[in-house]
Amino acid sequence: MEWYHSLNQPPFSPPDWLFAPVWSILYILMFVSLIMILKDGNIKEKSAPLTLFGLQLVFNLLWTPTFFVNKNISGALIVSILLVILVYQTIRNFYPYSKTAAMFLIPYLLWTMFALYLNFGIWRLN
Repeated sequence: MEWYHSLNQPPFSPPDWLFAPVWSILYILMFVSLIMILKDGNIKEKSAPLTLFGLQLVFNLLWTPTFFVNKNISGALIVSILLVILVYQTIRNFYPYSKTAAMFLIPYLLWTMFALYLNFGIWRLN
């Protein structure tokens, strides 16, 4: 975290303590959303939304090691851009099967857009 704290931060950077509760809530919403999509079966019919959900989860999990372990701000920015796109596409693909499941992912989309802003700001300022 010393490296992270040495970076110039963009305006509206939240305090460190905020990230854990926000991500905990978002992961719960993601899990509930996925359960809603899976609950009635028809998995073959839902291959596109489930694939997108899996892809966005992979990119979500890639961001932390890219940014914090590799200290690759540019690479993390690319991951962040792709993550926002994948979350948006997941919402669009969940919507026909469950409007509620899609809506449960909107806070996640908003937070990933905010994270993209933060990542871009750090990239630009450093």
